[in-house]
Formats: sequence, C-alpha cells, structure tokens
Amino acid sequence: MSNTKFVKLVTGEMVMGTYNEQNDTLEDVALIQVVPSSSGIQIAIVPYGFPFEEKIKGKIGMDKVIYEFEDVPSDIENKYIQAKSNITISSNMPESNPFGDASGGDKVVDLENLFKK
Repeated sequence: MSNTKFVKLVTGEMVMGTYNEQNDTLEDVALIQVVPSSSGIQIAIVPYGFPFEEKIKGKIGMDKVIYEFEDVPSDIENKYIQAKSNITISSNMPESNPFGDASGGDKVVDLENLFKK
C-alpha cells in the first residue's frame, strides 16, 4: 500500500506528499493545481515552495489537513513520483487517465521541469 496522500489543506490548496506516520506529517510536498485549457483542464504539479524552491521537498503537519481524498488517481500519483524522483513511470492504459479519454484531451503536467535552469 502506498503512503502517498492527496489532501486539501485548511488554506484550500490541494497537495500531495509522502505520509510519515511517526511524525504525522506530509513530506516532499507538491502543490496540485487545476489549470484551465482550451481542451478542458490540465493538472499542474509544482513544488509547494515554488517559485522559491525548485525541488519537491518540505513538510506539512497533518493538523493542517481538512480533507483527505480516499483514492489517489494513479496518473497524478505517477506524475508526483516522477517529479520528485526523476523516475518516469509509464501508464499507457487508457483507463488509467481519470481526467479524459484515450485520445489524451486532458493531461497531467509537471511544470517543475519548465523552471529548471
């Protein structure tokens, strides 16, 4: 079972991180943003400390969480893992895209790579 959590904070922001049960914190926190596009929506995954931090890191206490999504969409979890570790995870199955059809209308976007020097 994965220890990746997808939550909404008291600030209204949606974030994803690795849960540390011992400290009751989310670590390696990434901000998940919904970005409107001409073909629907895209999901952007950026470091929570962006633009001052270029890597996914940091900690947030679980006492700042008001909602935990029960199911983490596999596409978003894969992109989160890829963004924090630079390991590419392939998901070629059409049903693995919870935001669109197999034609790729809506996409999960990792904006962190656009801002690397």
